[in-house]
Amino acid sequence: MFARSVVAAFVAAPLLAQVAFAASCARQYTVKEGDWCDTISAANNASTYQLAVVNSAIDNVCDNLQVGQTLCLGTEGEDCQTTHVVQPNDSCDLVTGTYNINATLLHTNNPQVDADCTNLYIGEVLCVANTVAVPAVASGSATPAIIIPATATPVSTTASPVQTSTSAAATETVSADDDEDLPFCDEL
Repeated sequence: MFARSVVAAFVAAPLLAQVAFAASCARQYTVKEGDWCDTISAANNASTYQLAVVNSAIDNVCDNLQVGQTLCLGTEGEDCQTTHVVQPNDSCDLVTGTYNINATLLHTNNPQVDADCTNLYIGEVLCVANTVAVPAVASGSATPAIIIPATATPVSTTASPVQTSTSAAATETVSADDDEDLPFCDEL
């Protein structure tokens, strides 16, 4: 009796998981030949992170998609559909300025982006919603989509110089990241 109950539970578990997936999934996509995570994300306004976190079967480099596989694009109440596809020379500052969001919101919706914003890659799809719109990583799980795919091209991370003075006597050039002379918030 006990053995039959255990076997029945194991057999029913995948079915229950599929029912739960269908009930909470807001949008779905069926994988086609030649698809990879970033093309699916870009075509369907779902961030690279969001696609990875709601589809735990996708590995961290997105090389295990199967033609005909059904993916969830976003879950009910946590479905960012305001996205930006990273272009050459994009930066977090450019993205936050373009979409009028702050860096905290950008990083909350895209936790795979490191604090210095040095791991953006061309073709990556970012959630740029003005509210928190993506699901959190499950407790105890690693942040998905943190590895730049081998076929991806990283965005240039070199800071371009900014001219700050144009007097005839001297021209001072500083890095765009030079903020050591700025006061801390508690000093204002």
